[in-house]
Amino acid sequence: MFRRLVVLALAVALLAGCSKVTMKNYAKLKSGMTTDEVNTILGEPDSCSEALFVRSCEWGNEKRNITVNFVGGRVVLLSSHNLK
Repeated sequence: MFRRLVVLALAVALLAGCSKVTMKNYAKLKSGMTTDEVNTILGEPDSCSEALFVRSCEWGNEKRNITVNFVGGRVVLLSSHNLK
């Protein structure tokens, strides 16, 4: 039983450490990049919305995230919250 708990705890720690929502990855993002280029760096977004020709996608959660706005499939605005 103890062995299973240790394996489970290690798996959770590894998955938590695999987040692509980091300052290092945020620094790789540039205006003009395509959606595919951003997805290569950050993976698929956790959510997206669209209004007035602007597609806004978010990676992460409300505590730590990266938000990218696209117009015509290209980055026009980047923002982040609480990255380390």
